[in-house]
Amino acid sequence: MIKTRCITLGKFEKNSINEDAVCARKNLIAVSDGAGGGGLFADIWSKYLVSHLPHKPITTAEQLDEWIGLIWESYYNMAEKSAKKLGGMALDKFYDEGSFATLAAVWSQNDNICHWMTYGDSVVFHYDYATKKLTHSFTSLADFNNAPYLINCKDELNLEGFWSGRFPLNKNSIVFVTSDALSHYILMMYELSRKEEYASEIERASSSNSKNINLIAKAQSLPNIRFEKEVIDKLRKAVYDKTIFQKWTESLYRKGLLVLDDYSLAVIYET
Repeated sequence: MIKTRCITLGKFEKNSINEDAVCARKNLIAVSDGAGGGGLFADIWSKYLVSHLPHKPITTAEQLDEWIGLIWESYYNMAEKSAKKLGGMALDKFYDEGSFATLAAVWSQNDNICHWMTYGDSVVFHYDYATKKLTHSFTSLADFNNAPYLINCKDELNLEGFWSGRFPLNKNSIVFVTSDALSHYILMMYELSRKEEYASEIERASSSNSKNINLIAKAQSLPNIRFEKEVIDKLRKAVYDKTIFQKWTESLYRKGLLVLDDYSLAVIYET
C-alpha cells in the first residue's frame, strides 16, 4: 500500500508569507518553491502549479512545456486582475516579470517505480534502508550556490532546466521531496557522514564564496553524524506533525545547520 504525506512551514518571522506549496495525493507528491525575489504572487503561483499537476508523470521537458502551455493563461488572467487592484507600479512589475517558482514532483506507478521530475533547486530523494544509500535528483552540493531555474507564468520555459528520472519504491525505501534549504541540509549531512566518499564534492562546496560555507563548516564540526537516525527518521516523524517539524527545523537553524527559509517536505512510501 502506498502512503503519501506533505507539510510546509513559513519562515520564523512575524508576518512572513510562506511562498512554498506542497501536495500529497494518492500516488503523487510535489513541492513548489515560489521565488519572491522577482515578480509578484510567488506564493499563489507555487500553489497553482502543484494543484494543477496531471495524474500521469511528466517525463520530458517538452511535456512540461506543453503542460504549462495548457494552464498558464487562467493563472495569468487571475493574477493580472489582482495586480490591477494593487495599482500601476505593481501591474507594471507583473507585466515585466510575471511570477516565479521551482517545481519537483513524483508519481508512483503500479510497477513499484516512482517517476520524478524537477525544475529548479527543489530536490527529489530516494533513501534505501537496506543499503543505507541516498540518491537524488540534484547535481552537487556546491550547485545550491547557483541561481536556480524557475518556471515563469509568462515566459517561455528554458528546457535545459528540466531533469527527470526514476526511483524504485519498496518496503526498504522512501522517496521524498524538499525545498532548497532543507535539501541542502539533507545532502550536506549525508555527504559529511561519508566524508571519504564525497571528499572532493565537500571541498568544492566549502571553497565557494556563499552563505552555505558557514553551514558546511558548522556541520563539519559535529563529532559524529548518524544520518539515518538524525535525518531520515526525523523527517519521517516531522511530516506528520507541524509542531515536531517546526521544533526540528528551528533547532537546526539555531545550530547553524539550516539557513532561514520556508521549509517544505513531501514523502511517499510503501507499507
